[in-house]
Amino acid sequence: MKLAVVGITGLVGREIVKVLDEHRFTMSMLIPVASPLSKGKKMVFRDREYTILDHEKAISLQPDMAIFSAGGKVSRDWAPRYAAAGCTVIDNSSAWRMDQDVPLVVPEINASDLIGHRRIIANPNCSTIQLVLAVAPLHKRYRIKRMVVSTYQSVTGTGARAVRQLENERHGIEGERAYPYPIDLNLFPHGGDFLDNGYTTEEMKLVNESRKILHEPNLRITSTIVRVPVLGGHSEAVNLEFEEDFDLTEVRRLLETMPGVTLRDDPGRNIYPMPLEARGKDDVFVGRIRRDESCPKALNLFIVADNLRKGAATNAVQIAEWLQKN
Repeated sequence: MKLAVVGITGLVGREIVKVLDEHRFTMSMLIPVASPLSKGKKMVFRDREYTILDHEKAISLQPDMAIFSAGGKVSRDWAPRYAAAGCTVIDNSSAWRMDQDVPLVVPEINASDLIGHRRIIANPNCSTIQLVLAVAPLHKRYRIKRMVVSTYQSVTGTGARAVRQLENERHGIEGERAYPYPIDLNLFPHGGDFLDNGYTTEEMKLVNESRKILHEPNLRITSTIVRVPVLGGHSEAVNLEFEEDFDLTEVRRLLETMPGVTLRDDPGRNIYPMPLEARGKDDVFVGRIRRDESCPKALNLFIVADNLRKGAATNAVQIAEWLQKN
């Protein structure tokens, strides 16, 4: 197994390397790939020094699998070339997610969609992954009629430039800006680009990707994206209206037994999900479980996960692990 990691010097790329090591992913060779700015630089993985390569050199080494985290343009340009060379590509960008011939996968939910696919596989958006992982068992049992999602997303979802802006602001340093407004002591309802329908690209990703993963193309979903000054961890306030009524004890049991989900729901002892607690962990944390008293058969949840872990790196590595075993 020769594994290429494309975009290895970025926030998610570095996290992928960390997760590969933690999960003891079996490989004979790591092939580190990055932009021309990083080509030739050195990195260490499992006590071995590697030289960062460009795409042409990486493809010549005939990787069996490649995990991409280098942005949509790189994925559109290079993923087909890796695939044409016999490499299975797991792509973290939005480039291929809605392609009808490309599976969009959260392994705990729809790993079966990977069967027969050894070309390009899409890793969902970070906010989508944590959402569907929590709601999938509830949808299977009660059938979701409508879903309303408000997210509170870490600026790490934007990348290293946004992290530097936040850190600079906290230290009173003028520097490069990822956003037109201050991040620290602020929040703004803007993630991605605004579309003609008034929603942003990030909001529509959450809608469309959730439908695809759950195999429910007509599921009614609406979302609002908010960026918050948090270093690591997306949070979501979710309202679910079901076709069938539910029992709160059973809801908790379904969530407790869902792989990859940790229940944090004891408000009497101030136990509920928080980004601070989720940071650096693979699980999705769920709490504040309560009936919506304004609507029959409706439920409120609060869902938190580290967007660089399960929201990106961990899910990609889990896809690779599934492919390796199957």
